[in-house]
Amino acid sequence: MPPLAAATLSIAMLAAFLLGGAGLRQLLVKKDPIARRRGLLMFVMALVLAGNVLIWTI
Repeated sequence: MPPLAAATLSIAMLAAFLLGGAGLRQLLVKKDPIARRRGLLMFVMALVLAGNVLIWTI
């Protein structure tokens, strides 16, 4: 794998972990329904991003 592709996938995984953590925090801590919806969307986006990285590495 070329170095630029590896760096891009690494950055994407870091973003997925950060999005997943922030999404879980929004889901579990916030009581506002809009914030909880945002947290759910962030968590789903993290799963999709991690899935894309898995597809590109296999």
